[in-house]
Amino acid sequence: MENLVEAIKQLKKEKNALIMGHYYQRAEIQDVADYIGDSLALAQQAARTEADVIVMCGVHFMGETAKVLCPEKKVLVPDMQAGCSLADSCPADAFGQFIKEHPGYTVLSYVNTTAAVKALTDVVVTSSNARQIVESFPREEKIIFGPDRNLGSYINAVTGRNMLLWNGACHVHEQFSVEKIAALKEQHPEALVLAHPECKQAVLAQADVVGSTAALLKYAIAHPEKTYIVATESGILHEMRKRCPQTNFIPAPPSTGAHACNECNYMRLNTLEKLYQCLKDETPEITVDPAIAAKAVKPIQRMLEISAKLAL
Repeated sequence: MENLVEAIKQLKKEKNALIMGHYYQRAEIQDVADYIGDSLALAQQAARTEADVIVMCGVHFMGETAKVLCPEKKVLVPDMQAGCSLADSCPADAFGQFIKEHPGYTVLSYVNTTAAVKALTDVVVTSSNARQIVESFPREEKIIFGPDRNLGSYINAVTGRNMLLWNGACHVHEQFSVEKIAALKEQHPEALVLAHPECKQAVLAQADVVGSTAALLKYAIAHPEKTYIVATESGILHEMRKRCPQTNFIPAPPSTGAHACNECNYMRLNTLEKLYQCLKDETPEITVDPAIAAKAVKPIQRMLEISAKLAL
């Protein structure tokens, strides 16, 4: 594996490439990436990179987002089959019809969507900034929120809003077992539960901290003396354990199967071998229809602008 990592680093220098990885990637990909983060951080990094080539180690919509923000750059993904169940749950034609049936609504779309859905959107949000962006609108604003019903329900609950929700969900976060988490809490009464807002309400009700992957990581770093049961895709545990080696992180288990961890089969399609081949051949390459990209970039840029203002 060392030779493969060195070969990837060499190709990266030759091609002025930036390797970006999501926290849900395999540990070895996270370790070789130049930059790792959640969806918001990856979008922010893509918007400001000076690299000629972006290799997005994540899922397809992340590559599309990078291409929309950087149309002049070559954007590659190690495996074109690395899709997203949440994005798949919101086809652009059906979502467009839903919007037509509810005129007068502002449309907020989660970043976990295709470029075609983003093109129908007023503002894109991520789990890191969804609450703040929703609260930036007047309370009387009529809002459509898609596609994640769990995140939308959570935002409605914490903001007192009544957004109209698209009925989509992430297959990973839907699978966490309430009963198994309760059993883990009995075994580890000192443990806090960290949960991603894409989880079902019953799981969030057991959580001590609810937040994006970046927020959960930040909390763990700030409180390393704790024990944590982590209810999100288990790839985040790699960075958590690197940053807090003395902390006990316990992955929350799914409802079915013998696996102790809950993994995204799409995220795990990317491997070091595929990353090397992708850099070497400069394929598979992400392309986005220019007409769709011209529309999709506006709500993404609006998200980045609002996020920047909120950070001041």
